[in-house]
Amino acid sequence: MSANGGLAARTPAQIAHARRMVLLLALLFFGPLLLAMALYYGSSWRPPGHSNHGTLIQPPRMLPGQLFHGRWSLVYVGPGECDADCRYTLYYMHQTHLGLGRLYTRVQRVFLATAPCCDHSTLAREYPDLIMQNAAGVSAAALLGNFPPASRPAGIFIVDPHGNLMMRYDAHHAPEGLLDDLKQLLGLSSDD
Repeated sequence: MSANGGLAARTPAQIAHARRMVLLLALLFFGPLLLAMALYYGSSWRPPGHSNHGTLIQPPRMLPGQLFHGRWSLVYVGPGECDADCRYTLYYMHQTHLGLGRLYTRVQRVFLATAPCCDHSTLAREYPDLIMQNAAGVSAAALLGNFPPASRPAGIFIVDPHGNLMMRYDAHHAPEGLLDDLKQLLGLSSDD
């Protein structure tokens, strides 16, 4: 046996085989990584793992004032008389809020009434901690202008703690979608 551990005794066929094995191992290791990078950066395809249940508002809109800063907000923009559809939407929003469990305190509910509002005492009793804001005046026009008018009926909006209007949900469709997305947002955010 030679002093270099038998390497000199290898035939050219054995050396070629060893090189193919090293190349195959490198391909097995780096191949999936290269394929994933090519799919992610080189195409519009994305894995179907998760999708939002609501409609993203693109681009997010910064809302004026301090009402929406510091906490996540569920916002309903509705008529001041608060008819049956309004009450259903407020109920839906309230149930979603309760469904957050321990995350409940990180979210506030806001009702922006586009006309002088209804019986405040009844709403306060039925929906505790609901913030009712009169959005009927001229001063509220800048705020309301950020909420797409066509999306307002039965729409619940999510506003982040920095005051950015982000998403819209239809209160007449699967309620668990809003709760799922909100829990995910709260889980991913630090609210700083």
